[in-house]
Amino acid sequence: MTTETTSPDSVRDRHWEPSYASRAARLQASEIRELLKLLELPDIISFAGGIPDPDLFPKDAVREAYGSALGDDGQAGRILQYSISEGDPQLRVWIAGHMASKGVACTAENILITSGSQQALEFLGKLLLSPSDTALVTAPTYLGALQAFSASEPVYDQLQPAMGNRTASSYHEAATAAGGAVKLAYAVPDFANPTGETLTLEGRQTLLSMARELDIPIIEDAAYAALRYDGDDIAPVQALDVAETGSIDASRVIYCGTFSKVFTPGLRVGWICASRPIIHRLTLIKQASDLNSAAINQAVMRHLAETRFDDQVAQARRHYRIKRDTMLAALKKYMPSGTHWTEPEGGLFVWVTLAPSINTSDLLKRSVADAGVAFVPGHAFFADGSGTNTLRLSFSLPDVQTIDRGIEKLAGLI
Repeated sequence: MTTETTSPDSVRDRHWEPSYASRAARLQASEIRELLKLLELPDIISFAGGIPDPDLFPKDAVREAYGSALGDDGQAGRILQYSISEGDPQLRVWIAGHMASKGVACTAENILITSGSQQALEFLGKLLLSPSDTALVTAPTYLGALQAFSASEPVYDQLQPAMGNRTASSYHEAATAAGGAVKLAYAVPDFANPTGETLTLEGRQTLLSMARELDIPIIEDAAYAALRYDGDDIAPVQALDVAETGSIDASRVIYCGTFSKVFTPGLRVGWICASRPIIHRLTLIKQASDLNSAAINQAVMRHLAETRFDDQVAQARRHYRIKRDTMLAALKKYMPSGTHWTEPEGGLFVWVTLAPSINTSDLLKRSVADAGVAFVPGHAFFADGSGTNTLRLSFSLPDVQTIDRGIEKLAGLI
């Protein structure tokens, strides 16, 4: 007879874990956030994260704004203290004016400051979704939205506003069969993450019509709306709805904006623009989450917005337009026949579709190891894990020479 003993090492390797909530099983690491670790490796060309170019960060203006904010003892005491959950009143006034310039007449009471637009998506998932409810999302869609909503244990159905070939009743029937109700539609109408595509005016009107028929809200993610390089602006979905209903407080559209893509993501300042009843409920969620966004960062962002927003947008457009054009030219020059890609009018992304036989997750491993090029496999942006022959490229971070060289290497592997 033998007696099994437990070594000290095996005891140390044990991990105790509690019984988690059912929603914990749906929490997954972002493939993009994991891929960002590759930026720390030498000689890696990264087309993975949609990371703003730090060369555009208004560093001197940020230093000046912090110095000015902290230079007055009275103001410093206020912005280093806890603050109201709704956000800096003066910043909200500026945002209300900014929304008015887009055709959305509103006041500061229609604005909630969030820690980037990602927190806005998390709060909206908590507010609108119960387990087994249906969220309508495009395929592909923004991975961060899937992560934010999944904690509420929804079912996903495919939103097709550009095609208009799904009826409201078909969505309702599918949601009922899944054990819940259709509760929201989520869209990135301008230069979408991950495809770079823009929803036409007709597509926006179709989306609104369907939402009215289903009596659901639309979450309009406008993270890239300021970064247009070609063509004419199209009215936000919220502006179209306000024009139809006559009031922001009668609108079913919830607009999520951010300063991250124009100024800097480091300050973590975004906002939600919606009817006052929705903002009130979201404020309660904000209070239970982090009490308030950092007051000092809001004060600095207010200074930047008031003094240089238009100039910063113009500079970002010039800068990224050159990189976009470089990537599109390189794709045309190097990619083999049978490869297809989008040609975005703005934003930070190009969506590439390869032959059906190519699995881009497998391709990524080879690409990093053999070519030193990183991208995001497309399946991460599909709620059902499909799209295995697609990938997302971001042109925001590398310089133009690196973009050309990286696309040539990637095309060689393909």
